[in-house]
Amino acid sequence: MNHVLDRPIWSALATRHQAFAQGDSLARRYLPSIVPFAATAADDAESLRALSRLVPPLESAILVQADAITLPAELCATSTASLVQMIAERPVRTVSDERVQRLTQHDAAEMLALATVTKPGPFTLEALSLGDFWGVKIKGRLAVMAGERMKQPGHSELSGVCSHPDFRGGGLGRLLSLFVANRIMARGEVPYLHAYATNVAAITLYESIGFRLRSRMNMAVIQRTDQVVGA
Repeated sequence: MNHVLDRPIWSALATRHQAFAQGDSLARRYLPSIVPFAATAADDAESLRALSRLVPPLESAILVQADAITLPAELCATSTASLVQMIAERPVRTVSDERVQRLTQHDAAEMLALATVTKPGPFTLEALSLGDFWGVKIKGRLAVMAGERMKQPGHSELSGVCSHPDFRGGGLGRLLSLFVANRIMARGEVPYLHAYATNVAAITLYESIGFRLRSRMNMAVIQRTDQVVGA
């Protein structure tokens, strides 16, 4: 039996994030203005055809799943990567810091600027619609942030963890990761996250605060085959 996190995008869009979904019972994607994630319910031909209908010309989408990624002829991968999915099933260390503040739409532009510099993964000005984000500001500048993104029954994804290069080395990334994980667990949910398999520093950090490897994951950025130069 598959785990709910084996296809985290599908599981979110079919349950707690249905309100943000485009598609049907075979394939779904988030509204492109929020995050470019898409998924199929399975890898059969009918589901893959449904996926192709969700990726219009000149747009791309991102797939993440434990199974090897299969695409229909109409779509191709422009880049791929190996990820790790980590989960924290036991209580993590409780932290409290008066510098941590909830970020709002008033902070969205500064959040996008921080994400652009640090590249934690897909991030848009509407990311706040998926879950709360928290940050620490130093001398009026957003130094670090972290928040929640995909949500499945009993689970919530810790995401968008990034520290500005000017403020690294002070443990702020660890602080915000623990803070958000604490909030998820306080609701009776299990926090999980994704990291590039090559990002040893991030994986080591997450292991040190109580996360463990749950599964290796496959990621692909996809576009319509006829839009790719040389296809």
